[in-house]
Amino acid sequence: MTPRRPAGADAFPKTAVEPSGTRNSEEGALYAALDLGTNSCRMLIARPKGSQFQVIDSFSKPVQLGQGLEASGRLSRSSMARTVHALQVCRRKLEQHRVPNMRLVATEACRRARNSRDLLRTIRRETGLQIETISAEEEARLAVISCAPLVSHKTETLMVVDIGGGSTELVWIDLEDVEPKERPRAIMRLSDGFGNPQPGGARVVDWISVPLGVATLRDQFADVEDDGGRFALMSWYFEEMLAGFTPYADGAPDEGFQIIGTSGTVTTVAASFLGLRRYDRTKVDGLEMTSTQIDRVIHSYLQLGPDGRRADPRIGRERHALIMSGAAILQTLMRIWPTSKLSVADRGLREGLLYAQMVRDGVLAADGLNGVA
Repeated sequence: MTPRRPAGADAFPKTAVEPSGTRNSEEGALYAALDLGTNSCRMLIARPKGSQFQVIDSFSKPVQLGQGLEASGRLSRSSMARTVHALQVCRRKLEQHRVPNMRLVATEACRRARNSRDLLRTIRRETGLQIETISAEEEARLAVISCAPLVSHKTETLMVVDIGGGSTELVWIDLEDVEPKERPRAIMRLSDGFGNPQPGGARVVDWISVPLGVATLRDQFADVEDDGGRFALMSWYFEEMLAGFTPYADGAPDEGFQIIGTSGTVTTVAASFLGLRRYDRTKVDGLEMTSTQIDRVIHSYLQLGPDGRRADPRIGRERHALIMSGAAILQTLMRIWPTSKLSVADRGLREGLLYAQMVRDGVLAADGLNGVA
């Protein structure tokens, strides 16, 4: 199964909804997107439907591929075995649905590990799947285009934040010269690259991939026993890594500024803010939160302590060990660029991969990207 590469075009879906189970396949070409990250292996199988796509099947498993990577620079045998096992499940789903179009990618852990080629060869031998390791810039581009439907027509300056397991991508975009109703489409067109702005189009002022995500930042300070002290150290260390990011010294613009955050950290904070004991994507995706509201949620996590967070249903069993490192990243960003409009995105790399493939093939209606008024 050879993955096909995406390309830009002029259409883009407005929304995509991921179900909890498997739907029966109907007629129409199917597409798959697989994201092998530092912490999780996740896949979506979907069909284009008008200007959107309908998810047919999904898979998500915390494989902890990057466990121990900070200390050794290598992927461990146990993490590689967990990953191969998860990918065997993905292969069966792809075969079950007879998916002809797919893109299967790996990110930060495979970019950094000295033995990542060994893992990819093992995956190919054991599962038949061909995984490609993408660059940090392409990862950032895919996260940006997946968030395009959440861009407000009033937004003149946009920052997209993608907090991953092994890295965090920040993209700062100037939309001031773009017609308001065209701003979401202008974001989508960045799929072709950050370095070639078009007249009247979106301009990427700067972007950065910080080699710290929820798993790698946690591992940096795993030996610090004090919960509050560890959180403070993680915040300080992450901020130190932003010194080379051009907008760091400028702070947030006074008007027309929007941050879109995409990650399990951001959606978990949103679910906690809403008091959801059971996660509901329809309530979380597109939710807007202020810096103050985010601070209150994070403060409540600190008050709970490790045991309280482990038992909190809003956080979940798979997220509790990573939530404070993610919260340290998020709170640092909100302190540097305070805003009354952080838009929560329950979407990211997989959606970006699907969008790009479908746009390339011209199978989406052209009128689906309306953005937020």
